[in-house]
Amino acid sequence: QVQLVESGGGLVQPGGSLTLSCACSASIFSIYAMAWYRQAPGKQRELVARIISGGSTYYADSVKGRFAISRDADKNTLYLQMKNMKPEDTAVYYCKADSGFTYWGQGTQVTVSS
Repeated sequence: QVQLVESGGGLVQPGGSLTLSCACSASIFSIYAMAWYRQAPGKQRELVARIISGGSTYYADSVKGRFAISRDADKNTLYLQMKNMKPEDTAVYYCKADSGFTYWGQGTQVTVSS
């Protein structure tokens, strides 16, 4: 069973930077894939970035070139580095792990002010 805890959310100005962390209770490399999703009020949850055990990554077009997903096996932690942030990035960000079953964190709020 996997438990995920997100942290690092907060308030940031447009053009600023923020890094999110997701602490995982299991070895990251025992999990096939991990991802960051986000959901704004009244909108569907959307995939932001994904990393597979082999190291390949995927980014949504809206964040490509601005966000970077990475992992630290020693710390069992997933990261999302966000740069050049825009007001449209405002959302609750969720960590997701896939290993046969799917696990979700409780989310962390990110607010980009105008």
